[in-house]
Amino acid sequence: MRSHVPQSFLALPVLMLGTAGAHAQDLSLSLGNDVSLTGLSVQLFLIVALLGFAPGLLIMATCFPFIITVFSILRQAIGLQQSPPNMLIISVALVLTYYIMDPVLMEAWHNGLQPLMNEQLSAETAFPRIVEPFQVFMMARVDPETLASMADLRANASGIELDPASPPLSVLVPAFLLSEMSNAFQVGFLIFLPFLIIDLVVAAILMSMGMMMVPPALVSLPFKLAFFAIANGWTLISESLVAGYF
Repeated sequence: MRSHVPQSFLALPVLMLGTAGAHAQDLSLSLGNDVSLTGLSVQLFLIVALLGFAPGLLIMATCFPFIITVFSILRQAIGLQQSPPNMLIISVALVLTYYIMDPVLMEAWHNGLQPLMNEQLSAETAFPRIVEPFQVFMMARVDPETLASMADLRANASGIELDPASPPLSVLVPAFLLSEMSNAFQVGFLIFLPFLIIDLVVAAILMSMGMMMVPPALVSLPFKLAFFAIANGWTLISESLVAGYF
């Protein structure tokens, strides 16, 4: 029997690519016997485009945009341009995303993807079961006003009224993404305030000492780093971000 962690870890790439199995399998792809060369080229182009777009779409349906935006604002508030490096910031955000999204990934795996791989469900039946946990997650976080605005825009463009209680993914995903970015900026504002106070205090002290040629940001940087380290800032902020989803 496999453990819980490997299945959950495999769920993310499996959901992105739609091709994975619990055991090694032969992968075959049939586009039909009566497809012309032009039709075959178009279908292959669409498949490659879908595989390239799917990872980004899956990331947009998770908490990754919120976490990476908060971390970027935090780095700017401290006054560091390249430390921690972008790769490390993204890695931490991905790890926290996996930690938060683990129940959602496991539900999608057990309810839809695993039965599909075992040929217990058809693709038409399995896809709604795979998507449903992500829809529930996004509906719990999306801003109702943003969702209503996106639904109204779609209704005005297509002339079809949408039910805000069960919007399609094409409306829910952008509304969720905008809501997460808005929440991230609100959290970033609160994170920015203590560091801004340190900058103002240092600037006032330098002005009172007549050291107007000394950049305040250069002098305040060690104090901000010390304040952040003493407060165990990375752990504190990460715990707060994670707690907001549970």
